[in-house]
Order: sequence, then C-alpha cells, then structure tokens
Amino acid sequence: MTNKELILSVENLTKVFGGVVAVDNVSFTINKGEIFAVIGPNGAGKTTLFNMITGVLPSSSGNVYFQGNRLTRKKPYQIAQAGVTRTFQNLEVFDNMTVIENVMTGAHITMKTNILTAGLRLPTVVNEEVQTMERALQCLEDVGIAEFAYEMADKLPYGNQRLLEIARAAISKPRLILLDEPMAGLNAEESRQLVDVILKMRADGMTFLFVEHDMETVMSISDRIVVVDNGVKIGEGTPEEIYQNPQVVAAYLGDDDEEEGVAYA
Repeated sequence: MTNKELILSVENLTKVFGGVVAVDNVSFTINKGEIFAVIGPNGAGKTTLFNMITGVLPSSSGNVYFQGNRLTRKKPYQIAQAGVTRTFQNLEVFDNMTVIENVMTGAHITMKTNILTAGLRLPTVVNEEVQTMERALQCLEDVGIAEFAYEMADKLPYGNQRLLEIARAAISKPRLILLDEPMAGLNAEESRQLVDVILKMRADGMTFLFVEHDMETVMSISDRIVVVDNGVKIGEGTPEEIYQNPQVVAAYLGDDDEEEGVAYA
C-alpha cells in the first residue's frame, strides 16, 4: 500500500456479557484503500467486534475512531452518516420491494426529505428522489446487476442478493464498508464475481473491513489481516505473515487435514 492515510482506529475494544469476555482489548488500524480482514475460529468474537464498530452493540470499554472522530457510543445511523456502512452475515433484503427500491433505502441517511416535504411533493423532494434513483442505478451497475433493477428482490439468485446488499451499502457514498461473511452461501462462480466487485470498488477508492471464513478469498484479496481467538487478538499482518505465525497456525489455520474439521462463524 502506498497510501497511508489512517481511516479507522480501533483502540482496546472490549465487550463483556455477564462474566464472559467476548472481545478482549482488541486494537488495530486501517488505512484508506485497504482491504482488511478479521478471521478466527467459531465463537472468536468477530461479529461482536463488527457490531461494536458499527454501533449495534455498545462496547464495555475502548474506543473506535473514524477519520479522527470518535464513533464510540454513537447510534448505528449516526455511524452510517459519518461514512461507515455494513452488510450482515444473514441476508437483509426487503422481499416486497424491487431491487432498485432496496438499494434506495440505503440512501435515507443522507436524504433531506422528511414526512412533511414528502407529503407536499415539493420540487426539491422530486429532484432528490430522481437523484437517488440515478445513484441507485449506478450502484447496481457497479456491482453488475443493473439489468435486474426493477425485478422483485426475492426473485434474485442468492449471489445477486449479496451484490444487492453491497450496492445498498455503497449508495450513501461511505468511505468504509464492513462486510460480515460476504462469501457465505456462495458457489465458486458467485464468490469470484463478488471478489471482482470488491477489488473494483477498492480501485475506485473504497476501503473494506470484512469478516470471512473462506481462507482462499481472505488470503487472495486482503492487504492485512487480524486474527482473533477467544476474543483476543493473536496475530496481525499480511497474508504471508499470518501463514507464518505459529500461534495463528496452531489456533486457527492448522494443517490441511485439521482445517477441514474447523468450524467458522
């Protein structure tokens, strides 16, 4: 990476549920334009970490800074407004809406329209709706599914619904997108298509933080990786450094025979 502009800083983030420490004093930083992965065994605390960064869960201690501004204790919509959006491990698609309408819902955090102005159908409202639709179409074009814009979302193949979620996350023009298990449930061709979309968006200036169990994908597209085990960070570095880290290999990667039996989340 030649661009070293710091975009996200996670400092000593901790989450305690009752007497159980789910995430324990985890710290890392992400630079603009990076594809940064968080990996670890089942129950390692990866999704909990994601949920704290995006405000879905409050942290027990520690802080998150985005472009120098503290995100800790902010609501999810405030974090999205600041420029951090996400997808979820389980599909979050509105089946009763068209594909383009699904994408447009991601723009509500940046729209100026309120109930009163929407009801009056003021020219500014109409203009904003047109601009939002145009932006949604562009996002669908960027992920390669614009041809399905006016179909019902539940009619899309599973892989295209994953791409729909990324388009929705991108419509508000964030600077950082968090992807929670983006390859889950995809076949090999769908995974390759999604990887191509992520790499293209990174080339256009997007930064990604993602949790993923598909080690081939993680190692092929990540600039840097953090490994967590039982809520504790046990490794950080490039894919090559992670493969050569004995503690990581023992806790997570294992040998080829062992890896087939590892459960992920």
